[in-house]
Amino acid sequence: MQKWFAALLAAASCAATAQAQTGTAALSQPMPALTLDQAIALAGGAAPSVEAANQSLAAARAGRTAAGLRPNPVAQAQVENIAGSGGYRGLRSAETTIGLAVPIELGGKRGARVAVANARLSRAELEAAIAAADIRVAVTELYIAAVAAERRLVVARDQVRIAGDALRAANVRVRAGRASPLEEQRANVARVNAETAAERAGRLIEAAQANLARRIGRPIGDALDTGVLDRLPATVSGPTLPHEAAGTLALAAADADLAIADASVRLARANRVPDLNIGPAVRRLEATNDLAAVLSVSVPIPLFNNGKAALAEARAQRGRADALRRATRIDVEQAITTAAAEAANAAIAARAASGPALAAAQEAARIARIGYREGKFGQLDLLDAERTLADTRLAAIEALAAYQNARARLERLTAPVAFNRDTQ
Repeated sequence: MQKWFAALLAAASCAATAQAQTGTAALSQPMPALTLDQAIALAGGAAPSVEAANQSLAAARAGRTAAGLRPNPVAQAQVENIAGSGGYRGLRSAETTIGLAVPIELGGKRGARVAVANARLSRAELEAAIAAADIRVAVTELYIAAVAAERRLVVARDQVRIAGDALRAANVRVRAGRASPLEEQRANVARVNAETAAERAGRLIEAAQANLARRIGRPIGDALDTGVLDRLPATVSGPTLPHEAAGTLALAAADADLAIADASVRLARANRVPDLNIGPAVRRLEATNDLAAVLSVSVPIPLFNNGKAALAEARAQRGRADALRRATRIDVEQAITTAAAEAANAAIAARAASGPALAAAQEAARIARIGYREGKFGQLDLLDAERTLADTRLAAIEALAAYQNARARLERLTAPVAFNRDTQ
C-alpha cells in the first residue's frame, strides 16, 4: 500500500512539474505581432466615419421603405344646413356627411419615388465602401509610419553603439600618441549627435504609435509586423500605361449621383400629372332620418404651379451631375496613372536603396573601421563612411515606406465596386 501511495505521489509530482514547465514555456513565447490587416479591422470597428456611413445607409433603407408607401386616406366629416332661418333654424334640416378621401396617384409617382430612393440607397452603400477604403489607406499610412519609426530607432541606436566604439578607438589612439586629441573630440561630438538622434527617434516612434493607437481604438501593446516594410514586387513594370476608371469606387460615386439625378427628373415629370381624390361617404338627413351615399371626385387644377419649374430644376441638376461625372472620370484616370508611376518609381528606389546601395555602404563602413583601427585610414574617412552608412540606411527606410504608401494609394484609387444589391 505504501508503495502504491509513493508511486501516486511521484506521478503527481511529475505531472505538476510538466505542467509548470509547459506554462513557463507558454509565457516565454513571444506574443503574436499586430498585423496590418488586424489593425485595419480594428480601425473599421472604431472609426466614426464608418458609423456615419452606416447611419446614412440605415436612413437610405428607411427612405426606400417610405418611398414605396401609398398616401394615407383622409377622414372627413361635414354638417350642412344648420343655424339658418326658417326651416333651417337649429338642426332640424341638418345633413351630416361622414366619409373618406382616398388619394389616387397618377403618372407613376410611386414608381418614380422608389427609383429615387433606390438610387440614394446605392449611393449610401457606396459611401460605406468608400469610408472603408479610406480607413484602409489611413491605417496603412499610420502603420507604415510606426514601423518605419521603429526601423529608424534601431538605426539610431546602432549609430550610438558605433559612435561609442569609435570614441573608444580614438581614446586608444590618443593615449598611444598615434593621434591628435582633436580626433577624440570629434569622436565625442559624433557620439553626442548620435545620442541626440536616438532620443529624437524615440519621441517620433512614441508619436507614431500613439497616432496608430488612436485610430484603431486600443493601445499598441503588441509588436508590429516590421516585415511589412520589406514586401516589394517581384518585378517592376515598364512604362506606365493609361488606366481606366470604369468600375472603380472613385468613379462609382459620380455614377451614383448621376443615377439619382436621372431618377429625380423622372419624379419631377411624374409630379406634373394631377392626382385624383375620391371620397366615398354616407349622408344622414335630419328631417327624415334617411341615409344616402355620397361620392366626391376632385382634381387639382395646375393653374399656378404646373411643375415646369421643378422639372427644369431637376434637368439642370442632371446636367450638372453628368458634367461632374465626366470631370471625375478624367481626374480619376489621371490620379491612377500618376499613382501607378509613383508606386513603380518608389519600388525601384526602394529596391536599390535596400539592396546594392546599402550593401556598398555597409562594406565601405566595415573597411573604414578596420583601416582606422590599423592606422591606415584617418578619422575623417571613418566618420564619412559611418555617416554615409547611416544616411543610406535611413534612405532605404524612407524608400520602403514611400513604396508601401504609394501602393496603398494606388489600391484605393483602383478599388473595385464589390457589392451587389437587389433593388426590386
